[in-house]
Amino acid sequence: MDKKELKTVMEKEIDLVQGCISRMAQNSFVIKGWTITLIAVALALLPEKFDAKLLCGISIVATTCFWYLDAFYLKMERLYRLKYQWLIANRLETDEYCYDLNPHNSKMRLPKEEKEPCILRVMFTKTLLPIYGPIVLFTLIVLVNLKPCG
Repeated sequence: MDKKELKTVMEKEIDLVQGCISRMAQNSFVIKGWTITLIAVALALLPEKFDAKLLCGISIVATTCFWYLDAFYLKMERLYRLKYQWLIANRLETDEYCYDLNPHNSKMRLPKEEKEPCILRVMFTKTLLPIYGPIVLFTLIVLVNLKPCG
């Protein structure tokens, strides 16, 4: 391909990657909203005639699942950002991997970039830990301090 065609391809690819980044960010936002909603419902039901231990257990499991999903979307967003940087730096020089939107393609990362981030490391970043950590910690404290029935 000549430079003009590569520039057109690059513009389209950048739009596609930006769309992927936006979707990952939106999914992460929605997950946070569902987490807050679930915890609010759990706290509203806590004083009722529900088994508090069961409710706390369900809250911990659900929060951990949402935390994992949020970390997954954040990891995918980071991978797409790495792909975006590679496209900006290399697309006008090569037509390799045209329209490749696979975020795991390590050949579409700049050499200085790190390996694919580990999902557990992403879960404990400064953006996710302050959101989900206190929820799990608070639920565990409530669970431990519950008085036995009877």
